[in-house]
Amino acid sequence: MPFSKTITDLITGAWDEGCVCLVGTIGKDGPNISPKGSMIVFDDTHLAYWERSKRQALDNVQHDPRVVVIYSNMKMLKDGPLKTAALRFYGKAEVHESGPIKDAIFAKLLKREQEHVGADTGVGVLITLDRAEDLRGTPINQ
Repeated sequence: MPFSKTITDLITGAWDEGCVCLVGTIGKDGPNISPKGSMIVFDDTHLAYWERSKRQALDNVQHDPRVVVIYSNMKMLKDGPLKTAALRFYGKAEVHESGPIKDAIFAKLLKREQEHVGADTGVGVLITLDRAEDLRGTPINQ
């Protein structure tokens, strides 16, 4: 599922556009939705983010790796590249507390995320994607 430059730029630049990607998880205490300002397109089959807070979302993905990532940006719908109000990405998250994948995720983050308070003790989360679709369930043609 190769990502277009448009999708890659939208996800990576979400914070700068005044929105963040939301990650939905499920844990032993139920569902959780967390904003992730560090979300990036890692490669053609993965999204990734830097987990600094190490709270509910991290606990949940260690309990059940299934996640949904939501990108929503009404400005992009009104002004240009999107034809839908949101994009959904479904997959399985894997936490990387050390090693080459953690280092690769950190290297791809925007400088703002690399220098954010808590970045030095964060962990990388790599999401292997199963599918990506718009709000109507139509596969995203990246």
